[in-house]
Amino acid sequence: MNLGEALHLDADVALALADRLVAPPEDRRWTSFAFKDGLVFTSMSGEVGHIDLIAVDPAARRRGVGRALVAEAETWARSEGAKEMRFAGNPPCYAWPGIDVRYTPALCLAESLGYERYQTACNMTVDLSQDFSDDLPVSDDREGVAGFVRENWNEAWAWEASQATGCYHAEVDGEIVGFAAWGTRPHWFGPMGTAPAARGRGVGRALLRRCLADMAATGLSHAEIAWVGPIPFYAKAVGARVERVFWLYRKEFS
Repeated sequence: MNLGEALHLDADVALALADRLVAPPEDRRWTSFAFKDGLVFTSMSGEVGHIDLIAVDPAARRRGVGRALVAEAETWARSEGAKEMRFAGNPPCYAWPGIDVRYTPALCLAESLGYERYQTACNMTVDLSQDFSDDLPVSDDREGVAGFVRENWNEAWAWEASQATGCYHAEVDGEIVGFAAWGTRPHWFGPMGTAPAARGRGVGRALLRRCLADMAATGLSHAEIAWVGPIPFYAKAVGARVERVFWLYRKEFS
């Protein structure tokens, strides 16, 4: 199967995404199933199974390949104790937040199998040709960053921050108050977070712009901000625009 053709919207990064999914944290339960005309990556988070990536050769669609792949994933997830299955990203190792709405066959597959859409997510794109200079100083020393992220957010973000190509943080009176990372996936920026007490001081903006400057220096023409929360913040800070929309699906096991 030609993975690039099956994932035609992501042909330039399809193989890199597959490699990323097979290098999760040590405690991540995951597996994959491959047929001649398709493959699926699936993982567990607590009692929830995730279909992280599914691809079917375009020439073999409407032959039951997708259904068979999902059935294999569901059977495995049940054996691992899953009470629910999702077409949704399982941070920190995920390809996309959910199903890109432009992959119509995947949407049809999920809904035909009884999955219910429960959330919408988006990625934003940033043009890296602009000037990202900023007066607020930030540091690329990662010491203490993972602990700060773990304490204020979650283990998944802490893992991503430690694995990222670049990671910056800001301090106030010697205490870390914000962080930002880039390069956890091709072209991707994130995660990023600022402690509540430091918000509104330009910390997030400075961290974001420093990471984007690094990304531009590698020769990238654009960056993708993944699974965006505050859309207005990114739009104002760097002119980011919503470009990819994802639908997340789930189904409870009886």
